[in-house]
Amino acid sequence: MTVSLITGVSRVHGLGFAVATQLAELGHHVVLTARDVSQAEPLAAALRQAGHTATALRLDLVDPNSMTAAAASLDRLDVLINNASFPVDFTALSALDADIDAVRSALDVDVLGPWRLVQTLLPLLRGSSAARIVNVSSVSALQISAGLDLGASLRAPAHSFAKHTLNVLTEVLAHALRDTAILVNGVDPGATATHPERGDDTDDRSAAESARGIVWAATLPAGGPTGGLFRDGVPC
Repeated sequence: MTVSLITGVSRVHGLGFAVATQLAELGHHVVLTARDVSQAEPLAAALRQAGHTATALRLDLVDPNSMTAAAASLDRLDVLINNASFPVDFTALSALDADIDAVRSALDVDVLGPWRLVQTLLPLLRGSSAARIVNVSSVSALQISAGLDLGASLRAPAHSFAKHTLNVLTEVLAHALRDTAILVNGVDPGATATHPERGDDTDDRSAAESARGIVWAATLPAGGPTGGLFRDGVPC
């Protein structure tokens, strides 16, 4: 059975749980991870009650020991989905008013954490015949790679800078693993309604709809693309 680990699965309305549900429906054993395992366990239990195989683990992207412990608890791993992310700094409108502490935290959670996690889980991924790594990113980062301003300031600078760096990491990892069967891709899920308690925008997509693009990248066939950024299976 294909084993898929998803980070940042702590809310029933969250994108991570939607991804886990769709992968479970495809027959994957899904490993739901969160900083607080008590938030992930009820979600794993709900999947088990629905007839799927699911487990919950504690995994904190700023705690290397939790990554080592998670790796030690797994016998195999075929798919790693780096879904956990630092909250978007919507109130910062340019690099000049960015909260540098928020930038540091975003880099820790969105870039350095996934990077270390890939290193930690790589022996397991190498043992798979067709491992996949999916980094959940954002097209908001493309304003940096496109030459920055283009007449506009860098919006949500901590989020955008971290996701830009994550996109670079995706390319670097894909290149480093080019001689293996491991495919590494980034996915932009689009604006997604995941916080009904605080109110989402009316044009936000459902978590289930946004999850499909992530599941697509997690289940790519051999010879599929690697090192790219996609939305709904289309290059960004």
